[in-house]
Amino acid sequence: MQNKMKPRARIGTAAELASATDWSRAATRASLLAAFALGASLVFLVGFAQSAALHDAAHDTRHSNNFPCH
Repeated sequence: MQNKMKPRARIGTAAELASATDWSRAATRASLLAAFALGASLVFLVGFAQSAALHDAAHDTRHSNNFPCH
């Protein structure tokens, strides 16, 4: 009688797995760097803007969203 075993799924070589892990780490680093750059630029822009300009921007945004602010 013949042994009818199903072929196993190919998992990948060690080099392929290492390459995928390296790419994943690089993508994570890029995401973290982008989030940090965005956050730092927002803090910098808001920190050095004139307070009247910030108030007017927030005020206009509230009115455009039909949110009462007075």
